[in-house]
Amino acid sequence: MDREKKISKGSKQRRCTVKVIIIGCGRLGSNIAGEMDQRGNEVIIIDKDALAFEHLGKSFHGSKIVGIGFDRDILTQAGIDMADALVAVTSSDEANVVAARIAKFVFRVPKVVARVYDPRKAEIYRRLGIPTISPVAMAGERISEMLSFSHLKTVMTIGSGEVIITEVEMTASFEGKKMAQLEIPNVAHPISLTRNGKTMIATPNQQLEMGDVVHLAVVVGMTDRVKEMLK
Repeated sequence: MDREKKISKGSKQRRCTVKVIIIGCGRLGSNIAGEMDQRGNEVIIIDKDALAFEHLGKSFHGSKIVGIGFDRDILTQAGIDMADALVAVTSSDEANVVAARIAKFVFRVPKVVARVYDPRKAEIYRRLGIPTISPVAMAGERISEMLSFSHLKTVMTIGSGEVIITEVEMTASFEGKKMAQLEIPNVAHPISLTRNGKTMIATPNQQLEMGDVVHLAVVVGMTDRVKEMLK
């Protein structure tokens, strides 16, 4: 299925790259909705309290649905069967995980993220295949990057979320190039290389091969520069 769609709002047409459903329109949910909306994506946000949508501001182009985020009828109304991603960020760990499990295992949504406050529960849910995020170490921009569809994959955060570790598989265009060419001063730094199942520390003079997997430390908010470099 072609995931690039055009939607019309008023007299404007905008190209959408991702259809994302966001459950919970608090500070974090509205932040994610705004980030994804500004990037030209189709955003549907769900909250049980209609007043919560005031967090979105007047510039929001997406759709708003009042209801319980893990209710299948509400999710169907939101178009979950055609969704590319779902992020559940209500104040309830249980509600977030239930919604995420329904999205992932019932509707087969490709990208699903749930916010979980309890770190012990978060580890259990991750083992069950539900990607989770910490409310302390996660910003809306970081989650938007997790939901983006690209060959640059975010695998973890460092510290309070200022730096992320990303994983990228080298394409044929990088065959024969040096690891140092993946360095962007003060933005991105290669830290490891995995080749044929063996992982080693990244060094500047390592020669890259197609299929190599490289982990990069990247400053949050700078992934667009890394993606541009990898083109």
